[in-house]
Amino acid sequence: MLSVFSHYPTFLVFLAIVAAIVLTMAFMPVWIKFLKSSHIGQQVRADGPESHLVKQGTPTMGGVVMLVAVVVVALFVGKPVPETFVLLGATVLTGLLGFVDDASKVVKERSLGLTPKAKIVGQVAIASAFILVAVNLLGVEPTVEIPFVVALDFGILTTVVPVGDGISIPWLYLLFMNILLVGMCNAVNLTDGLDGLAAGTVMIVMIVMAAIAYRSDLLEPAIIAAALAGACIGFLWFNSFPADIFMGDTGSLALGMSLGCLAVLTKTEFVSLIIGGLFVAEALSVMIQVVYYKKTRKRVFLMAPLHHHFEKKGWSETKVVVRFWIVSGVLAATGFSLYFAETLMAVS
Repeated sequence: MLSVFSHYPTFLVFLAIVAAIVLTMAFMPVWIKFLKSSHIGQQVRADGPESHLVKQGTPTMGGVVMLVAVVVVALFVGKPVPETFVLLGATVLTGLLGFVDDASKVVKERSLGLTPKAKIVGQVAIASAFILVAVNLLGVEPTVEIPFVVALDFGILTTVVPVGDGISIPWLYLLFMNILLVGMCNAVNLTDGLDGLAAGTVMIVMIVMAAIAYRSDLLEPAIIAAALAGACIGFLWFNSFPADIFMGDTGSLALGMSLGCLAVLTKTEFVSLIIGGLFVAEALSVMIQVVYYKKTRKRVFLMAPLHHHFEKKGWSETKVVVRFWIVSGVLAATGFSLYFAETLMAVS
């Protein structure tokens, strides 16, 4: 940490945002130039909107620069504490999984990379490791609180493995959190379908998560969340319509995993579903579409995920993106208000 500013934690959080913006904007042009010279570009899905065919070949894997910026900021602005390494570890490992997926798409020259099973197995492994470390090393309680309603104890079915001081495996919490982390990971990935959509919505959500972490006296997670928001802002300069580069699964999967991990550390597992409600809606639209089509051979939406439905209805890409930003902002503000009100009631 910058020792001269150690007594000004609020400044460090804002510094993390600015530093991530600067680093991302400084190195992204170099990365774009390298990708173009190496002929590494996006493979557009054949069944997508026809207007997206012009995006074929646009440089992808912009998430690499974003993650590098976040790691540098987290280690330079923040303090190297266990929370830092655990959160960065889960984020970077998921980014590497996405990188392999992106690279596979480029090599095979098709819009599908790793098999869905391979991606899910990798995500579950990373999520499970994070949850067990959070519970056993960071002291995270295996509970889920629904504000103003009830606190659910998911630690009632726990196995203690006799290794060292004992490793607790809270099976119900492990299962529930895997659903949350892997679900959020893929929900953000599904949202990344229009220029600026995923980056803009994740930026909004991460600013709120930084505020929650800060209020929870978790400075390092707050700095990382702020750095993630800053990286998204810097990336938007190049990803706004028409995009010069896409973040790829390298970025979207990592951002989704980091959101879920932040929810675990700040004990906002339930509230995060409201804060990231837009991602949840995008994922649900795909699930509903698939299930309904298999049963009736008819579609609920003109096209899934949800943002493509509105494109098919005649909305321009930029109109969909801006309106989804607004919806995301409302949901994030609602979730933060619920969290803030609940913490005030707890104190009083």
